[in-house]
Amino acid sequence: MGKINIGRRTNSILSRDRKVMLTTTRAPYPFVPDHGEGDIVYDVEGNRFIDFSSFVSVYNLGVGGNAAIRRSMTGQIKKLTHNAFTDYYSERPVRFAEKLVSMMPRGFGRVFFSNSGTEANEAALKFSRVFTERQYVMSFYGAFHGRTGGVLGMTSSKPVQKEHFGPFPNVIHAIYPDTYRNPFNIDDADELSDACIEHIEKDILGKGYSQKEISAIFIEPMQGESGYVIPPKRFMKELSRVATENGILLVADEIQTGYMRTGKFLALDNFNVQADIYTLAKSLGGGTPIGATITRTSLGDIPAGSHANTFGGNLLAIAAAEASLDYVKRNMRSLQRNIKERGAYIMKRLGEMKDKYEIVGDCRGIGLFIGMELVKDRKTKEPAVEGLEDVLKECFYNGLIILPAGKSVVRIIPPLTVSQKSVESGMDILEEAVKKADAKSKN
Repeated sequence: MGKINIGRRTNSILSRDRKVMLTTTRAPYPFVPDHGEGDIVYDVEGNRFIDFSSFVSVYNLGVGGNAAIRRSMTGQIKKLTHNAFTDYYSERPVRFAEKLVSMMPRGFGRVFFSNSGTEANEAALKFSRVFTERQYVMSFYGAFHGRTGGVLGMTSSKPVQKEHFGPFPNVIHAIYPDTYRNPFNIDDADELSDACIEHIEKDILGKGYSQKEISAIFIEPMQGESGYVIPPKRFMKELSRVATENGILLVADEIQTGYMRTGKFLALDNFNVQADIYTLAKSLGGGTPIGATITRTSLGDIPAGSHANTFGGNLLAIAAAEASLDYVKRNMRSLQRNIKERGAYIMKRLGEMKDKYEIVGDCRGIGLFIGMELVKDRKTKEPAVEGLEDVLKECFYNGLIILPAGKSVVRIIPPLTVSQKSVESGMDILEEAVKKADAKSKN
């Protein structure tokens, strides 16, 4: 199929995995990474790949984290790795929290550390109920906020993620303004925004639930798992208004969209809107497990003992996260320039593909948060599920690591430090894969 050869070592690992591991989500190709640097990664066979996945938006500063992150972790290992931060005090997590707060909008000053994005959202869910003394929470169709009990109720991306795990009480779902796919069949961004807000105000708040019982509205500034959906700016401003007018907290899930992915530290800043609570994870730890829930100072504190964990604020994760954030702050302008230039180039190439190949239905993105939706037919917009798998496999066997989203979306999220050479080579590989899938779809 391409230049990548899969050998005995890879096949052995896959076979052993199937025997001892419970089934989980896997890419449709046999990738077993071994080491990497920047935007290049090698598998256990020694095959070389360009990384367009950031390992699910974790390696925003390069595969394996950069040298500064690794040095910081090595130094911490020699001192202490676990600090039981919710029982004992420790300076390093406090110092990192202070630095993290400095990146947030004015008025934010309370941080809770956990081990993942799911945990960060679980904390936000609990905190919002404590702060408001209300029981319900609103989320959106297409949302992905995690897979544990509380936040799984808010997740509404794929049925398999919730099957057998319910019921999920106290969760309300609203319509997310997807300009490419929406039940209103409205293409105009402002009209779609108004329709979605009217649905919330007249149907959900007007008929279904009292606003006095809704603690928070959880929203991804741009939906990730369900297909890299970019909402209109008007919608975010109107949603903020609805939340404020009804005393409902706005919680921004920035786990995949935040940490400079769009060129701004927080993706919500692209819409000139502020939330009351933000959640961060994935890229925050430079490759280590860490989540953070950041709240407005005016919301106050939570009762002692009402929420805690064992590994939140873990010193190894904090060491990596602090070095990563220090790098971001030192190199903010160059990162923003790289994100803008590389993102513009990718969108230009995708626009050209859309003009040439019928299988490309839509291209959308901000910064280096980019999606390309594949369809069987542009009029019906039927998802090209098989076409997506063909594209992903073709890319892999020609040296490009890339991931899916939604039913038939190619998600393009390279490290924010990606070079122009890698972007050009990666887009060449992607276009060849799209070209073949397009030809196959016509046979």
